[in-house]
Amino acid sequence: MAESKKNRVIYLCGPIMDCEPAESATWRERAQELFSRRFTLLDPMRRNFKDREVDSANEIVSFDLQDIADADIVLVNYSKASIGTAMEVFHASYNLGKFVIAFSPFEFQHCNPWMVRFCTKILADLESAASYIEEHF
Repeated sequence: MAESKKNRVIYLCGPIMDCEPAESATWRERAQELFSRRFTLLDPMRRNFKDREVDSANEIVSFDLQDIADADIVLVNYSKASIGTAMEVFHASYNLGKFVIAFSPFEFQHCNPWMVRFCTKILADLESAASYIEEHF
């Protein structure tokens, strides 16, 4: 009897706070289309917590940290500076040794050195990141 291969898990990391809902959701929806057959996606937006509410702040961070720990790969939308995104990237890479694959419109010289150091790879767009992940994972 053939063993079923467990899907790899990808955490969808990227700006949410101070973004329009569509800005945070659209790329995640596209990632779902690209990856859903072969990978399990962990989308932090699946929870209905609200930023800037005292009773949600600790829950948001705790659940996101758990998702990162459960993931094999962290896929990062590095389209703008985000404290939460940067902290998740650092934690995933430095503390947990995860593969962190980012996509960004920024040329290398305009990327933050911390993002360059703690992302395993930074590619030009989501489709390129998806191809990279498909090829290597």
